Amino acid sequence: MNFSSKTIENAVNALSGFPGVGNRSALRMVMYLLKRPVEEADNLSRVILKLKTELMQCTICCNISDTPVCSICNSVNRNRGLICVVEDMMDVMAIENTAQFNGMYHVLGGLISPIDGVSPDELNFEELLNRIQNDTPDEIIIALNANIEGDTTAFYLARKLQPYNIKISTISKGISVGSELEYTDEITLGRSLTARVPYNI
Repeated sequence: MNFSSKTIENAVNALSGFPGVGNRSALRMVMYLLKRPVEEADNLSRVILKLKTELMQCTICCNISDTPVCSICNSVNRNRGLICVVEDMMDVMAIENTAQFNGMYHVLGGLISPIDGVSPDELNFEELLNRIQNDTPDEIIIALNANIEGDTTAFYLARKLQPYNIKISTISKGISVGSELEYTDEITLGRSLTARVPYNI
């Protein structure tokens, strides 16, 4: 692309770094922003800055939160004997949208992937084990993507949980192999949680 302005070129390059956004889509966004009032651009910049400076990790479940303890962990209406282990916040949102789960969550912050250089030490396994030692739950549900990384992570986690003598289950395979939880429809995901099965190593 040939740009008449270096500022526009820099803006397009910045926006095209987002997932699924190419140069043409980024250019459309830039042209849209140019036509909007300065106040809108100022508000957008402040919102983006807050994403990086004000969000934190929940001290209990490791989910992204505005406060040290997230609203789910703060709720008195949740079943604290049930912990659902997920990859990230998108999976928490997907499960919450099913309205089929009333337990707690634990966010690993990723999946074990040697190819991508992600080792167990970089994920929130120790935080989960510390939770289990302090509040012994009745059941751990492993709700990870049905792919190689998800299966590897589930196996590693199940091995880590063995000494604690806690019931371990996984969501049923109504979710096709290779699919991701955040893109699964609510009915299928809800039924997978309800029809969860024991996890066997």
